Amino acid sequence: MAKHELELVELTNMCMIYDEKEDKVLVQVRDKNDWDGISFPGGHVEKGESLSESVIREVEEETGLRIKNVTPCGYKDWYDFKKQKRYIVFMYRTSTYSGVRIPRSHEGENKWMTIDNIRSSNQVAPDFIEMLNIMLGSTQHSEFFYEDTQNEDENKRWVKKFY
Repeated sequence: MAKHELELVELTNMCMIYDEKEDKVLVQVRDKNDWDGISFPGGHVEKGESLSESVIREVEEETGLRIKNVTPCGYKDWYDFKKQKRYIVFMYRTSTYSGVRIPRSHEGENKWMTIDNIRSSNQVAPDFIEMLNIMLGSTQHSEFFYEDTQNEDENKRWVKKFY
């Protein structure tokens, strides 16, 4: 049996919370980090934590809402050859939540928006619409992969692929 070299991996998550009565989803308007704009709440998986527990914890920390019945719906990933590290974003969705939304967290503003308003906004985070489509199930794809071409020109370095 061949041995495989282990790779450094950073695990993260993101959750689309859908309010069925209002036909809206909860978004964050992020105003820091290198991924600014409209996105869904989420964060990092901590050591020893399950993937589902991590997204439930992150959503509560960032929004004040306690979510349940989270359903995995896809993932975004890439391997950065410069950093010698893989990055994985596990995407979830739910319409089961309780609690009171906090208007703002350390990540930015939390607010409810319709899908149409998100799609027409010029404030979405980079590549968020592709992730939104996967989370909505409006595409046959479940994986959004960035291939690192290792090109020195950052504009030509990353190629989007969908599986």
